[in-house]
Amino acid sequence: MTRRILILGGTTEARELAGTLAGFDVTLSLAGRTAVPARQPVPVRVGGFGGVAGLAEHLRAERVGLLVDATHPYAATISAHAAEAARIAGVALLAVRRPAWQRVEGDDWVEVADVRAAVAALGEVPRRVFLALGRQEVAGFAEAPRHSYLIRSVDPVEPKLGVPRAVYLLGRGPFDAGEERAMLEGHRIEAIVCKNSGGDATYGKIVAARELGVRVVMLARPVLPEVPSIGSVAAAREWVGHWAARRGV
Repeated sequence: MTRRILILGGTTEARELAGTLAGFDVTLSLAGRTAVPARQPVPVRVGGFGGVAGLAEHLRAERVGLLVDATHPYAATISAHAAEAARIAGVALLAVRRPAWQRVEGDDWVEVADVRAAVAALGEVPRRVFLALGRQEVAGFAEAPRHSYLIRSVDPVEPKLGVPRAVYLLGRGPFDAGEERAMLEGHRIEAIVCKNSGGDATYGKIVAARELGVRVVMLARPVLPEVPSIGSVAAAREWVGHWAARRGV
């Protein structure tokens, strides 16, 4: 059996897990959507695999023993591809899935299924809206030009959103709750549209919204494949250790 591990990443959990797997031959795979990704502790592969068949062939060709899906909770397509490719290639699979945020007293959340529903949830009255979404999701808000938008992303949004009033910020988490509150107050934000990403890195805006009484329009998490799953890096590292011991690798 091989000690070779392929981690599908792009998240803090992927980077942290890769750094803990001393003694294993680890490669971290990034989709390549971020122009300047964060530094990683192991060799990195950038780019897609060519769908399920391409990923399955890569697993075989590289003699991967374990595939770890540590992608973003909303990366439903690659998670589905990972599950099917691991099955085809006969490779063990572990998903690292951070727990979703839970509503607490004081939160004003509206959960919606997709961007179209989020646009509808903002209503017809013009509002000042913070879009804490990926560049691909932002484009859908061109359908509601009546609102003023504050848009934050890791890389510049190109093309710009086709609305008369939009301000663009560049930033990479983690974001402190105090700084998030100052940003919301400074731009007089009345609503936030975001994903339920979970974790601590971007939870600051949720805390700030709670303190300021700002409504949060939350895109629901997609349905992901039912595979062996772990909720933390520490638990994932322990799981990998047990996997290696069981197989004598």
